[in-house]
Amino acid sequence: MDYDLLIVGAGPAGYVAGIRAGQLGLKAAIIEKGHLGGMCLNWGCIPTKSLLESARLYKKIKKAEDFGIDGIFPKTIFFNWQKAIFRTRRIVDRLSKGISMLLEKNGVTLIQGTGEIASPTCVIVERRMISAPNIFLATGSKPKNLDLPVPKEMMLEIEDLFQLEILPESIVIVGNGSTAVELCQFFAMIGKQVNLVSEEETILPALDPYLSDFAEKKLRSMGVGIFLKTKITGYDKEGVLCDEQKIACQKILNSQEREAILPFSTIPIDKKDGFVKVNGHLQTNYSSIFAIGDINGIQTLAHVASAQALHAVNYIKGIDSPLDYCCCPLNMYSEPEMAQAGLTEPQLKKAKVEYKITEFPLSANAKAMIEGSTEGILRLLSERKYGEVLGVQIIAPHATDMISEAVAIMQMEGTIYDVAKVMHAHPTTSEIFLEAGWAAIDKALHL
Repeated sequence: MDYDLLIVGAGPAGYVAGIRAGQLGLKAAIIEKGHLGGMCLNWGCIPTKSLLESARLYKKIKKAEDFGIDGIFPKTIFFNWQKAIFRTRRIVDRLSKGISMLLEKNGVTLIQGTGEIASPTCVIVERRMISAPNIFLATGSKPKNLDLPVPKEMMLEIEDLFQLEILPESIVIVGNGSTAVELCQFFAMIGKQVNLVSEEETILPALDPYLSDFAEKKLRSMGVGIFLKTKITGYDKEGVLCDEQKIACQKILNSQEREAILPFSTIPIDKKDGFVKVNGHLQTNYSSIFAIGDINGIQTLAHVASAQALHAVNYIKGIDSPLDYCCCPLNMYSEPEMAQAGLTEPQLKKAKVEYKITEFPLSANAKAMIEGSTEGILRLLSERKYGEVLGVQIIAPHATDMISEAVAIMQMEGTIYDVAKVMHAHPTTSEIFLEAGWAAIDKALHL
């Protein structure tokens, strides 16, 4: 055998698997036809969050006078798309170089090219046969193809967005997931006309209805048009037609739900609903071939992909490292940020669990007042009899960072009493955890 492990794809699943394999003494190689870091680093998670951060600063500068800063006139500042993209690419390049360095440091070979699965232990790359007793498929996912009756030049994929020289003044984003909502907010914050169109009944279906309802109201308050249970049926020179409604737009961005990117294979690999079917250890119908990350469709999230990579590498080395998806954080890098972990209200109701909801508003938090961002709440869902924390939802600046505290509490099967015992620094936004803990037991301290 040429290697101990062959990995097809260098995204958050693939490159993490390579690093971990090297750390455990395995001879590993990664086959990648594109850029290190995959969709997440190059076109998804990182670039979109960088743009959102630029838009947030742009929005905040317009309120400089509220913070005691004179001489900045909102009408004289403008958003420079080219400079924002330059900053984004600089961040991506730095992270990509970091991955390259880590792979080299851990003795992982990088093979440029397209991998074709020839057998349970062989991959062909540019007519070269490479063998290993274990193969990881980590080729990721992409938005489903959008077949619309509009000119091709109107259509954008996420990669195309970052290649634009000039942003459109009006845009329709097709989709109802986190990326669609985040990009709607980005365009709205920099003053563009933006509409969201989806054939689904709601936005952000993976989130608790409390969060998805809040997100929809927030989008509408920012001037975003939302057209649900709607599809694009045509176009004219002014925009697109959506079930007889006319929506002005220069471009249409595809942000639909995702589907697996499947590598070419000469052997039949079992699939389910368009994704590769796996067992609890992420093995396919061939015990030597694993499918990790978005390709298996369990949860199309970068941090889940990396967790699966660690589990799979540990498994082939005989190391026990159970995968636990029940506390997986779901983050929205929106304005304000939203995050959840654990069970939602509909899930608790379906399971017929007796639960209690405790809420603490961000408007009573000192740090939020200091930052001028008091819109938000922490919701703590606990088991009624013993007080075990079953779910947490946060709407607040830094919610995507704070949710890790909730994950840790739930993974340790912590209770509302444990939440109330954790000492938090003051003033911090995370004090809302402490307040919610006390509120769940008896009464909040500052409400």
